[in-house]
Amino acid sequence: MGVKDNNSSGSDPNFFDKVYEVAKLIPYGRVTSYGAIAKYLGAARSARMVGWAMNGSGKQEDVPAHRVVNRKGILTGKHHFDGTNLMQQLLENEGIEVIDNQIQDLEKLFWDPMKELQ
Repeated sequence: MGVKDNNSSGSDPNFFDKVYEVAKLIPYGRVTSYGAIAKYLGAARSARMVGWAMNGSGKQEDVPAHRVVNRKGILTGKHHFDGTNLMQQLLENEGIEVIDNQIQDLEKLFWDPMKELQ
């Protein structure tokens, strides 16, 4: 894909762009985690940086930030979306069930870039 770079780190000025490129590949109706994207980019300890990238993705219309959740499937980034429940609504529009701000059936819906983008 050309996105993966094992020398990435949170200090890389292009890190956010790499995060956005991976996020754009998350299929409709699937979700991934901040940590899975960080690990794929060779920066396994940079899940928080991926979160910051997602928080700033509002300027990028084609980045499906709503499909990125924490490792337990919790919608931790929901307060960065306009509207009270927009993140949940976007996920539900894709057929993903959310109860108490948590993705249901996460194991079935989880998209792992390390496996899917080989």
